[in-house]
Amino acid sequence: MLVSPPTIASFGWSALLTVLLVLLCAACRQTSQESGNGGGEPEPIDAGEKTADATGSGEASTERVEVSTLATDLEVPWSFAFLPDGDALVTERDSGRLLRVSPSGEVREIQTLPEGGSGEGGLLGVAVSPDYEEDHYIYAYYTTERDNRVVRFRPGEKPEPILTGIPVNTYHDGGRIKFGPDGLLYVSTGDAGDTGNSQNRSSLGGKILRIKSDGSVPPDNPFPGNPVYSYGHRNVEGLAWDADGQLYASEFGQDTWDEVNRIEAGENYGWPEVEGRGGEDEGYVDPITVWPTSEASPSGAEIMVDGAVPQWEGDLFVAALRGERLWHLELNDRDVITGRQKLLDGEVGRVRDVAQAPDGSLWVSTSNHDSYGSPVSAQDDRIFRLAPAGE
Repeated sequence: MLVSPPTIASFGWSALLTVLLVLLCAACRQTSQESGNGGGEPEPIDAGEKTADATGSGEASTERVEVSTLATDLEVPWSFAFLPDGDALVTERDSGRLLRVSPSGEVREIQTLPEGGSGEGGLLGVAVSPDYEEDHYIYAYYTTERDNRVVRFRPGEKPEPILTGIPVNTYHDGGRIKFGPDGLLYVSTGDAGDTGNSQNRSSLGGKILRIKSDGSVPPDNPFPGNPVYSYGHRNVEGLAWDADGQLYASEFGQDTWDEVNRIEAGENYGWPEVEGRGGEDEGYVDPITVWPTSEASPSGAEIMVDGAVPQWEGDLFVAALRGERLWHLELNDRDVITGRQKLLDGEVGRVRDVAQAPDGSLWVSTSNHDSYGSPVSAQDDRIFRLAPAGE
């Protein structure tokens, strides 16, 4: 028996309109997704109320945080450090370029630093002398053919090595450098693929180091004559201090857990004997929070102190590479994480660094041109600014 195809009349006008609406909605969703993948601006962020649970849920605040693009077309921007006038120094890992980026988004190259890195090595951390207005020193951490090292220089001058011999590899090169509230320079290093480095206090690998601005060892370091401040780390890429001067560090795990650790002088954080929690009975310090490695691969870290968003005051922010988000961790006065919020989640790709600018805003960089990522925008890599809407 032959069956005639349905006509509009037999199908019914009501059913036809329903089908058309479904198709229209599907097309709108597809257009929205394509626009997001094409590099459109991320959505504004709800700063939210502080919560007392581990999920970050709770009644939202009316305060909105605007995400704006400051700079585009960068090549693996790795680290921020702010100058007294509010401009930021930005390193590009693979090109070796040191850039100066203004709050209005103007980008200009200062100089190219010598580097011989590949993979995760290259031009990594940058820091500005606490006495920059007098001495004009900039500090950098970069890879050579022989080692990772810390140098200092004035703009346009040849770098002067102040700490050499940090183990080097194509991965686990650490690289974050920051001046702490005590005026001393803290340096994060990786185990360079040799797990034995982390427990060996004679090695500079798998550590957080603490030195004076000229590279000498402070007399109150936990191990006399040794730059090692803490050890038992796998690969630390984030350092941040709270308003009381307490140091925290973000650390890459191996297969199971990424970490944030509360850092105390002379303590052992367990790698390679422990990954994540579970080392206290063996004399190791447990992290204050962990993630599955698929949700983080944590790089830069920052704690908002006197920032532009009141709800974020005292909270910790951690850039996530593999997780492709900025983690907002609510941190109470007992060093306990009481809530989590995913910012920029899946919107901008791999997030490499986060830093608080002098005006209280947060600057965030992407790392989509590195060997693990792929661009999500024709403008990658980018720097974003997070600040209250309307500023």
